[in-house]
Amino acid sequence: MTFPGSVNGQLEGTARASRERLNAHVREIIEWHFNPETGCPFWLDWRQQAGWDPREEVQGFDDLVKFGHFEDEWLRGGPVQRWVPKAYRDRAIYVFETGGTTGIPKSRVNIEDFRIDYEMFSKTLPEEHFPKGANWLMLGPSGPRRLRLAVEHLAQYRGGICFCVDLDPRWVIKLIEKTWMEHLKAYQQHVIDQAATLLSAGHNIKCLFATPKLLEALANHLEAEGSSIKEAGITGIFSGGTEFTPQWYRFAMEELLEGVYMAPTYGNTLMGLAASKPFDPADNYKIIYYAPQPRAVLGVVDFDDPDKVIDYGQTGRVMLSTLTKEFFMPRFVERDEGEREPPCDLYPWDGVSGVRPYHRFAATTTVGVY
Repeated sequence: MTFPGSVNGQLEGTARASRERLNAHVREIIEWHFNPETGCPFWLDWRQQAGWDPREEVQGFDDLVKFGHFEDEWLRGGPVQRWVPKAYRDRAIYVFETGGTTGIPKSRVNIEDFRIDYEMFSKTLPEEHFPKGANWLMLGPSGPRRLRLAVEHLAQYRGGICFCVDLDPRWVIKLIEKTWMEHLKAYQQHVIDQAATLLSAGHNIKCLFATPKLLEALANHLEAEGSSIKEAGITGIFSGGTEFTPQWYRFAMEELLEGVYMAPTYGNTLMGLAASKPFDPADNYKIIYYAPQPRAVLGVVDFDDPDKVIDYGQTGRVMLSTLTKEFFMPRFVERDEGEREPPCDLYPWDGVSGVRPYHRFAATTTVGVY
């Protein structure tokens, strides 16, 4: 894979160094997953059927093109143990799901990745807004998803305790599809009531994870009670999801938060967590996400030819490669689209902005449910 476009001259050195680091990491991950002593049954069987050894032919990130594209159907159904690397078969294994609104959900095994991902993300959070030792509120989906455990670990890693309020997005989707809007409103209010009660209980909750719709609903609930997110004690928020648009970002910053700091994120069970470029008024509320390289790599590819990386500023489908010892997923074309963005000083590799559901799927898929 080649990366057309150009980057600012002062970034060339750090971008080149990050690329060399990525290539070295790819070689390490390939050796791990295709070594009979450490690899997982799925990839060892794949190698045997493919008739070539990636340990010999893959020397860097560009060589992952030899795998073609990862198929999400490989993650639907079991046995899930086929994804557990042999080196980890005696470890405690988590399994997290993504999708599952219709049919069998995709499953991903985890051991430490969800902790590592959020410890890396923790380094991007400014301490004046996310103070060490403060307690957290996680307002969003838990159940079979990794989000609850990940945010809980983030709070613990930063010295706090996490309070959790669950929302079941699969039930929300069913309510929307059945047009049971009265039930939907009642369920949302049930969730928001729990969050407001926790914030009023004197637990020193200063940090919050919430999806955009839930954050807006919480702010409106508090306003109706004569309070606000800021007056409830929150100093830092991180949020993400398909509803996190530049328009909503501006609305939240100007109308909902009264100066409370917010960190947009783009994450999923398969990748981990992509942090956003720090807020800059000059960006006009554009949100640019950068994957946690070298553990994951985001690219933006042509809609009709996923082997072609588009130029900076152009729109295409998001392509993800996950490269950890627990999970190897090369060149998976996501159900999202966005614009390709150049490296920046903090993240000297490609980013993506305007992330939204892939337009050819959006008309037939219920999105933005929470």
